[in-house]
Amino acid sequence: MCAAMSLHVMLAEDDPDIRLVSRLALKRAGYRVTATANGRELLEKVTQDRPDVILLDYMMPELDGAETCAQLKADPATKDIPVVFLTAKSQGFQLEHGSRLGAVGYITKPYDALTLGAQLKEILERQP
Repeated sequence: MCAAMSLHVMLAEDDPDIRLVSRLALKRAGYRVTATANGRELLEKVTQDRPDVILLDYMMPELDGAETCAQLKADPATKDIPVVFLTAKSQGFQLEHGSRLGAVGYITKPYDALTLGAQLKEILERQP
């Protein structure tokens, strides 16, 4: 059985095509996935079905990834859930920036859907 099988990922991604491909890729890698269209929707669902990790698009309308992460980290009920950002190279996103926001890592877009699950697993395995 895949080590990811027991992990629940909550994904926030505003692009419907990327959301679909990411959800399918993560499911194929053995993760249980709850997909949301934005940060606001994720914040509404996160306490109802607590995930093991949150995969969060950095650039979203309404409530962007940075603000969503800040709200997650400010809430005692969700502050310990690891957050991994999905971010485009053109945004100049750096690991230090994500760490300041409370993220445990980031995955750069565009990414290879076939390796998304492995990339997420690698980031989580680096955590203490």
